[in-house]
Amino acid sequence: MNPDKNHFFKSLTFPVILLVAMWMVKFIEYNWQFSFIRFGVLPLKAEGLFGIIAAPFIHENFRHLISNSLPLFLLTLSLFYFYKEIAGRVFVFIYIIDGICVWLSGREAYHIGASGIVYGLVSFLFFSGIIRRDSRLAAITLLIAFLYGSMIWGIFPDFFPDKDISYEAHLWGLIAGILFAIYYRKQGPEKKKYSWENEVEEQKENTDGITGDAFWNAPNNFEEFMLKL
Repeated sequence: MNPDKNHFFKSLTFPVILLVAMWMVKFIEYNWQFSFIRFGVLPLKAEGLFGIIAAPFIHENFRHLISNSLPLFLLTLSLFYFYKEIAGRVFVFIYIIDGICVWLSGREAYHIGASGIVYGLVSFLFFSGIIRRDSRLAAITLLIAFLYGSMIWGIFPDFFPDKDISYEAHLWGLIAGILFAIYYRKQGPEKKKYSWENEVEEQKENTDGITGDAFWNAPNNFEEFMLKL
């Protein structure tokens, strides 16, 4: 099998497993008429600590789950495809940091859903693409900005006063993504250098050497300069 295709299919594994688990949780709720909402993040309560792990798998209804499923799948796939060396660490750190920060600072309510992770992945992929100045990653950055740029409003509660939205999860996910994009800026994919770029650098080095010699060997006075001519 082509190496790129093989890598693509490997990158699919985790996003597929993640989504299957989320949908299984919702189907269990639906079939047994049971609600897992009380297993969400309940800030500053001991019983709410389990929600740091469980909350992303719990959704209010199918509409809520569907709205998170596609972006979570595409963003996680992008993460594992383009950042395979650090993808696991980035995902887990965003997942955990977002949950902990919501538990520490959120409103007194059950916070559920995977949107905090979605914000974290959007943030990481966007800023990491900018920091690395890689044309391949820049394309992903532009696509993310086009598809999910409007998500920025989700961190401002005043824009959705009548909706039960965990803007805290959105905000902390966004911040976590930025921090890890900076932290891992020297790890993961590196900008691909083409042969013509290497030639340009070599020519520049040679030119710099000539300029340096000309400067340091400059004549001390006009007469010496005329003699050198």
